[in-house]
Parts: sequence; structure tokens; C-alpha cells
Amino acid sequence: MTTTASVVGGSGFTGGELLRLLDGHPEFDLVQATSRSKENKTVGHAHPNLRHRDLRFSHPGDLESVDVLFAATPHGVSMDRIDAFRDAADTVVDLSADFRLDEEAAYDEWYDGHDAPEYLAESVYALPELTREELPGAALIAAGGCNATATILGLLPLVEAGILTGDEQVVVDVKVGSSEGGAGGGEASSHPERSGVVRPYAPTGHRHEAEIEAFLGLDVSFTVHAVDMIRGASATAHVFPGEPVSTGELWKTYRGQYEEEPFVDLVAGGGGVYRYPEPKAVAGTNRAEVGFDLDPGNARVVVFSAIDNMMKGSAGQAVHAANLALGFEETAGLDFRGLHPVGAP
Repeated sequence: MTTTASVVGGSGFTGGELLRLLDGHPEFDLVQATSRSKENKTVGHAHPNLRHRDLRFSHPGDLESVDVLFAATPHGVSMDRIDAFRDAADTVVDLSADFRLDEEAAYDEWYDGHDAPEYLAESVYALPELTREELPGAALIAAGGCNATATILGLLPLVEAGILTGDEQVVVDVKVGSSEGGAGGGEASSHPERSGVVRPYAPTGHRHEAEIEAFLGLDVSFTVHAVDMIRGASATAHVFPGEPVSTGELWKTYRGQYEEEPFVDLVAGGGGVYRYPEPKAVAGTNRAEVGFDLDPGNARVVVFSAIDNMMKGSAGQAVHAANLALGFEETAGLDFRGLHPVGAP
């Protein structure tokens, strides 16, 4: 017996990744994809890798009744339509920022307020490495922001081990690909403007800081650069612990946190070309690479993490969380390990 699923906002980049994952998922039966701009066109019209699917986009106002609804919509849409989503599905997985934070005051500070704050306490953050115990049976799931996801995965072991307590200085720099801007990313994401750049676009005040603070209890100095790649988020965190830490302690900390995690690989030094986490190595996958290096002369730990922003940072994370919420094998539909060699991600 399969579980029916729909994707609202299926014509965008992340919506396309959801459709791809659900198309090959052993437990889900994809029955609906919606799009205002592509209504009545086939999903292959927007996503050529899905030309084999005999499925057309329907209007988002005409929702079918399904077991799970994935919402890949811009910020503000899900909070406006959450009652309709909940009427259409037993489980709603939202990929926007609308339900990531659990306090209305945080939306007043970081966004433009919230239109359905009564749902915030119910929502479960979708990052399984952080909230695995809360996901089974969850009815409203919120996928994390890609930049926050990369940063949280890198710093979480240090927080859990007490190496970071919240009083230390933490500086995070994230490099992201053009797909983060979405299918309608505008002039800044067009190829002539994006090609060859390393462009700071959020030197301070990036909204994903709110998630890092909420879930790790850290105040971080956070900067994001747009770089010349399509997929990927690469986070470098400079951490200054209050007490000295050794390389051996770091290995013990990171292995202890992630050795049982199916989608996290430790990449710290070693041999070969890719000695530290690299977005190119995880492009198209739900995997994350995490690594570190120690700078004892400056009492600094440098933490690296790399993900595919549309997969581990969005659609893959959402499907992973849905697997856990519904009691499926958590790796179902997410086994792809990437390609090598491969072009720019």
C-alpha cells in the first residue's frame, strides 16, 4: 500500500527536486503537482529529467486529498494557505521559512511577522540529525534553510560536546550557488552576472542566523557569498573555544556525533584532491560532508561543511524527514551518492 503525495509549487528548482525524489521513491505515489505559471503543462515541460512522467501541473487552488503534501512555495505562501494544506493532507512538509522558528517574536524580528502563529509550536524542524526523536508522527514539518543546515551540521558536535557553550566568538562564512535564488532569481542570478563572481550578498543580518541561534543557542557572525556554481552551500566556521581542544578530541567529538548518521560523512585532511568538504562531491545527493582543522597558535578551530543546497538543504531533507515521520526506512529514495568526475555543480 503506497502513500499518496503532492507537491505544491512543483515548477521551481526545489519543486523539481521533490518531484524527482518522489518519482523514484519506493513508498510514495506522486499524484499531483501544482503550478500557477505552468498549469496544464506536463512536469517534463519544466523539468526535462521528468519527461517520462504522465503528470500535468494543476492549479494550486485545486488541491487533491493526499497523505503527504510538500509545499515548495516562496516565503509567506504556506502561512497564508496552511489551513487548506492541512485540510488536503494528514502530513504537511513545508520547504519555505514559514514554520522553521517556534516563536512569533522571531518572525517579527527576522521576517515581516507571521499570519498563522498558532501553528509555530506544533511544527517540527526537518533536520533529522538534530530533531530525529521529534519527527515520528509529526503532522507539520518545516525544512531548514540551506545555509543554516550547512552551518548547524558543522557546529552541532561542538555544541553537544560542550566545546561551544554560547559565550564564544563564532564567525561563519558561507558560499552558495545560484540555485539558491530559485528559478526566478532575477538579474543577480543571471549567468552573465553570476559567472566568475565571489560576491558578498548578505554581509550581515542573513535570516538563516535565526535558525542557528534558535537550534544551537549560539550567536554567530554570519556572512554569505554568491559564487560561480549552480548547486551547493559551503560553510566555513571559525570557532574560538574558551578552553584548549586537541585534534584527538575533535575526532572523538565528530565521530561520536555522526558515526551512525546515514547521510553525514567526515572529511578532514587525508589524501587526494578533495581533502575537506566540497559541494561538488555531494551534488545531487542528500549527503553532507563535515570536517575541521585545528589552529592551536590562534586557539581556533576551523569547521567545514558542504551540502547540495537543493537536496540536503531543502528537498532531500524534506523527504528524509517525511520518511521518519511516516515510519519508512529513513534512507528510502535517497541512496544516490553522487558522481565523479562531474562538471560544475
